Amino acid sequence: MLLATLLVAGGCTDDPAPEPEATIAPVAEPQKRLPLPPAERLGLVTGWGPSVADLDRAARLVRRLPLPDLAGQVIVAEWTGTRAPTRMLKRLHLGGVIAFADNVVSTRQIRAVNRTLTRATRRDWPLFLAADQEGGIVERVRGDATRFPTFLSAGAARRPGLTRAAARASGAELRGLGFTVDFAPVADVTTGPGDPTIGSRSAGSDPAVVAEHVTAAGKGFASAGIVPVLKHFPGHGSVPTDSHLGLPVQTRTLRQLRSVDLRPFRAGVAAGLPAVMVGHLDVRAVDPRMPSSLSRGVVTGLLRGDLGFQGLVVTDSLSMTGVRATHDGAESAVAALLAGVDVILMPPDPAYARTGIVRAVRSGRLSRGRLEQAAARQVALLLHQRGRSGRPPGSGRGASRALSAAAVTVVAGPCQGRLVGRAVQPVGDPVAVARFAAAARVAGLRVRKGGTRVAFAGYGDLSVQGDVVVAVDSPYVLGRSRATVKVATYGDTPGAMAALVDVLTGRARGPGRLPVPVAGVRRTGC
Repeated sequence: MLLATLLVAGGCTDDPAPEPEATIAPVAEPQKRLPLPPAERLGLVTGWGPSVADLDRAARLVRRLPLPDLAGQVIVAEWTGTRAPTRMLKRLHLGGVIAFADNVVSTRQIRAVNRTLTRATRRDWPLFLAADQEGGIVERVRGDATRFPTFLSAGAARRPGLTRAAARASGAELRGLGFTVDFAPVADVTTGPGDPTIGSRSAGSDPAVVAEHVTAAGKGFASAGIVPVLKHFPGHGSVPTDSHLGLPVQTRTLRQLRSVDLRPFRAGVAAGLPAVMVGHLDVRAVDPRMPSSLSRGVVTGLLRGDLGFQGLVVTDSLSMTGVRATHDGAESAVAALLAGVDVILMPPDPAYARTGIVRAVRSGRLSRGRLEQAAARQVALLLHQRGRSGRPPGSGRGASRALSAAAVTVVAGPCQGRLVGRAVQPVGDPVAVARFAAAARVAGLRVRKGGTRVAFAGYGDLSVQGDVVVAVDSPYVLGRSRATVKVATYGDTPGAMAALVDVLTGRARGPGRLPVPVAGVRRTGC
């Protein structure tokens, strides 16, 4: 009995221990896939200017466009005459147009053209109204517009703050005239006299110096409300052929390109600059015999992949021999878009190019998504840039002169003191002569025969003779001169000539240094 009681008290029983309750997992409801935001659907990301809101809005706007209008939106065309090309722009729904010197009679006239085009289209985004306003020998808008020295002056001055201020002043004037885009600054690294295309348009032969001033200039234009476009990727300064006349062959290895030619572009991309122009080059290390503007290896591989650029890519003019010799206008437009380009610049026949793009989409060769992506990048950037207040338009004479004053380079003769007599006789390049004479008279110099002979060498001049020789474009001519005083001003602007007079009369020193090697010159500056 006691044993039974103990067994009961000890909890012994023949019943099995209860098993834990099984946990039944709830059946997952099938999740609905949320639609991607408009920009994300097109693979658009930030980091080059436009915000997410800009990108989303642009993606929605271009998605609503009929295919022919969408195809026209990615084209920026040239035009003839001096009246607004309203009919062409509206009929083809072009993204915009580019103005050249033949289209510009005066600042008043080109302002009216841009205003007419903007009012006539009535789009929800700005037009791509562009100019090549680099300074120096490449200036499409003159008249009342301030003239700026060559970009080589930036490399000679080596004061990025002045470079940025000059670009900001130029950009403010352009914006005041109704432009939205400037195809500048030039990011090419020049190799010297063997470079037939770039020359003084580059900031110099040192890639680090070029990179610094390209970034400064790009930021200056952008701060004025103008879209800056770095050019000519992957670098035109190291090829011996002009792409206007043929397809230059770039024989440098990828390692060489990355250490020299690509460095200014990489710096601009890292600084968040928004747009890059791709030139027409046969880059043998990437895509032999294919113009780089149409090469997926160059555009998507090097520019977007290697450099990580997510912004707007523009072709150089598709009317140039470098691409036109092997591709017709429709084929080059489609090939550029397939390569990763966003804006088709100056096809020989914009209507034919647009038709080619439409046919490529309808045949399945080119996706509508790729076309929308290209158009959305353009529209987003124009919307973003419109939102930047910029500076009120006004004269940039002060900024232009300040840059030139810092760039004047004395490579032979005393580094201080008076370098000319009380009278001067300017000879040589007629534009420089006229502007120098005006500045000399203001400074109290007499301009007459028998005075100190000041000889000016302009663009393309191989030699001049004088007591003082002045190079107003590239400085290579100084190496062939026997003059006792040799000076480079890198520009023939009124500001450059006023700065030169100050140096020649001993009122100021020439603080600049040669931004390129010059054979036959022992001194790079004072």
